[in-house]
Amino acid sequence: MFCTECGEKLTLMFKTDEGLVPYCNNCKEYRFPRFATAVIMAVTNREKNKILLAKHNGQNEYILFAGYVKKGETAEKAVTREFKEETRLDTVKYKYLYSRYHEPRNVLMLGFLVMAEDGVAVPDENELEEVKWFDLDEAQQIIKKDSTAEAILKSAVAEIKKL
Repeated sequence: MFCTECGEKLTLMFKTDEGLVPYCNNCKEYRFPRFATAVIMAVTNREKNKILLAKHNGQNEYILFAGYVKKGETAEKAVTREFKEETRLDTVKYKYLYSRYHEPRNVLMLGFLVMAEDGVAVPDENELEEVKWFDLDEAQQIIKKDSTAEAILKSAVAEIKKL
């Protein structure tokens, strides 16, 4: 790891109440790790009996909707913006579920359960090849196993079944 300010190689140094933290000997500053923040959404219909999944261009697997939180934007705003951009549908309501760090992309994923307005989802052709509704059990069967998406989807389905 290198300092984001001066480029110096960082060393680990003990900081009270923090433990070992990357430290820049040149700047004399602790450099806490930085990572992106994104939202990931399990999208249901109003009847709460279907989940909308997407297939990215050139990909074979169905995934949940997700997108990065832009600078100055709240996670809630990112949920409504990203979903509308990718499907042309509005969100009726949403509920935060939990967060999960996604190491392959160095991103903190904020998981939401989203209810979509009624209508036809039109995939953003620049990103998505297809969007399709699945019943709850089918969605859980088709989603990539041992993935962040599967973990969020399982949590969302459990939440739906409690309602």
